[in-house]
Amino acid sequence: MADDLVIRAEGLGKKYVIGHEAQHERYLALRDVIARGARNAWRMAADMAKGRVVVPGDEVEEFWALKDVSFEVKRGEVLGIVGRNGAGKSTLLKILSRITEPTEGRVTIKGRVASLLEVGTGFHPELTGRENIYLNGAILGMTRAEIKRKFDEIVAFAEIEKFLDTPVKRYSSGMYVRLAFAVAAHLEPEILIVDEVLAVGDAEFQKKCLGKMSEVAMGGRTILFVSHNMAAVQNLCRRTIVLDSGKVVNDASPAAAIPSYLAQAIFYSNDLANRPRPGWARQWIRGARLLDSGGVERNSFALGEEITVEMSFAASAATALPVPGMGVVINHLLRGTVGGINTRMTNQKPKVKSCTAGTFRATIEVPLLQGSYSIDLWLDDGRSDVDVVEDACRFSVEGSDIYGSGQTPYADLGVVFMRCNWEFIQEPSTTAALGAHSFMDH
Repeated sequence: MADDLVIRAEGLGKKYVIGHEAQHERYLALRDVIARGARNAWRMAADMAKGRVVVPGDEVEEFWALKDVSFEVKRGEVLGIVGRNGAGKSTLLKILSRITEPTEGRVTIKGRVASLLEVGTGFHPELTGRENIYLNGAILGMTRAEIKRKFDEIVAFAEIEKFLDTPVKRYSSGMYVRLAFAVAAHLEPEILIVDEVLAVGDAEFQKKCLGKMSEVAMGGRTILFVSHNMAAVQNLCRRTIVLDSGKVVNDASPAAAIPSYLAQAIFYSNDLANRPRPGWARQWIRGARLLDSGGVERNSFALGEEITVEMSFAASAATALPVPGMGVVINHLLRGTVGGINTRMTNQKPKVKSCTAGTFRATIEVPLLQGSYSIDLWLDDGRSDVDVVEDACRFSVEGSDIYGSGQTPYADLGVVFMRCNWEFIQEPSTTAALGAHSFMDH
């Protein structure tokens, strides 16, 4: 491997064997249950005798999380890895972190690797924050003197001084991530691998983490960064790999790779009932549509047009909403959150005592520049949020001659266009030479 290469992946593949229960009638006779159990026991015993993976279930299926993945990473490079859920990103990072072995292919790594893949990775829950700092440092190959030299910086960055001698099993997920990132970033590994776990932290902490990763990159160390935040990938990385169905479909600069990834992203259907949610959310938001001023459903709007967001919901009769409310958050797919609004903020609540189903329509006047956007939808009961669907629908804004000047506003100027009244006052000393003509006269 060349001196400037720190990672080389050659034909990586990872196969999992998944078990499925066969479809059965609701009621089975005892003899059927016994026969089924005997068949499964015989099959698992045969698999064990032949050295195959023992998987419970009536049927088994092979699933390739990664297939024929090859790439190289140079020292000091910041590589972004993007892809939809299930594309193989986390599996790839686990192989690079030596947490799991590839089924086929090989990977060569030169240097110490620090990984931050998911909450709890690399920490012992019974040990205190202080003890885990020293444990992680030792795993990375650091001497006690090196860890002690960085100790105060780690604690200050993680902001856990009061809980330093508390077992980490009692930490919140946010505290856990703050400490894990602080350890991984400050103990000077040659390679830092960071998964979407940073999304657990608050906005201020995420900003601090991105700043620290930029500092690490400028120090000549290598970073592999997985995120669904395209703005962070674009700002931090100089190269981006796009994964789809376990394969590398693009390897280019963020400016070239990210648009191709967004182009293959799904414009979801109106049915939101079975879309993924956080653990606390109830599946009450049923559907969403985007309408123009004429009530026509669209996903593309001209610059300056009003957009109506329609959201339908249905709760169970036993858990009716006292005062249903709606929230809307608009995100630029590359630049992050644009803004949000909800009925509690504007104090425009429906005049109902309780409700189990209904439809909200929010007509939003947002002067968005041309680009691609997504909308997160929230449902509340008048006091707190009860459901949320992130990336519920997407739309694009097309450029138009909004000023009547013969040209459209530049898309790289941000996410909003601005209306402005110009005024020019000519200095008296130039009047004689130039005359009183002003461009404002046109």
